[in-house]
Amino acid sequence: MESKETIQGFYLRNASVERLESDKSAGVGHFNVFTRESCSLLTPYSRRDYYKISLIIGKGKLHYADKWIYVDRPALLFSNPVVPYSWEADDEDQTGWFCLFTDQFLQNGTRLGNLQDSQLFKIGGTPIFFVDKDQQKTISDLFIKMMSEIESEYMHKYDMLRTCLHLLIHETMKMHPAENFEPYQNASHRVASLFMELLERQFPIDSPEAFLKLKTPNDYAQSLSIHVNSLNRSVKEMTGKTTSQQIASRITQEASALLKHTDWNISEIAYGLGFEEPAYFTNFFKKQTGLAPNTVRTTVV
Repeated sequence: MESKETIQGFYLRNASVERLESDKSAGVGHFNVFTRESCSLLTPYSRRDYYKISLIIGKGKLHYADKWIYVDRPALLFSNPVVPYSWEADDEDQTGWFCLFTDQFLQNGTRLGNLQDSQLFKIGGTPIFFVDKDQQKTISDLFIKMMSEIESEYMHKYDMLRTCLHLLIHETMKMHPAENFEPYQNASHRVASLFMELLERQFPIDSPEAFLKLKTPNDYAQSLSIHVNSLNRSVKEMTGKTTSQQIASRITQEASALLKHTDWNISEIAYGLGFEEPAYFTNFFKKQTGLAPNTVRTTVV
């Protein structure tokens, strides 16, 4: 799984779409809207650091860590910075629209609560809504309005865009979310594979300042948007080791590489690997290898 995609990363991945120049009337945050013809047919499984609302007209599969759903008719998809997902189109006939925005943009000048606590974006919620013909027209008209406004010279256009976003959210809250998600036939294998891929992506540590972000099983479970008990069960079932043992083993492997192939001192290695104190790292390394860190460094040939 890739690291969290930033807005800048989105524009790099989708080179055909245009990033608007900053506009004073936008206020804080970021907003943009596109047709889905500019989307890639396969998006990487990852989290994003922005919110996204898509009207999907086209067939494909929406993948989460432990379940998936087949989208075979028009649907609204709500994604947020916490829950990772990927989209796999079934064919090239993909139309519709999507907008991406930050929490700061939507909250600007309003009294909305935390978006991640809302019905549409919360963890564990159902983020996809199949729409009928009337609902599709209503939602399409809102996206068309946003496409028109963002190209206009109206000085308060971003206030209009915020209003359209609010209308889009409220129209969706009248709908019933999809319920036909399917579990993976081998969910444990998928969860364990996603964990091992995410674990490996934390390395190598290129500098002491690029410290380890995910340290505990709970950190990884939150990043994958699954319960830590489900993660622990899957990793143990598929690898024979606990999640903690897998993390400790990989940190030990990285520590050995840093001791042998860099001139970082023990403190720099400790902090880079997420230890609060060098002594904690020394004790950890001794427990894992039976050797002191300095011993590994001095025995390099």
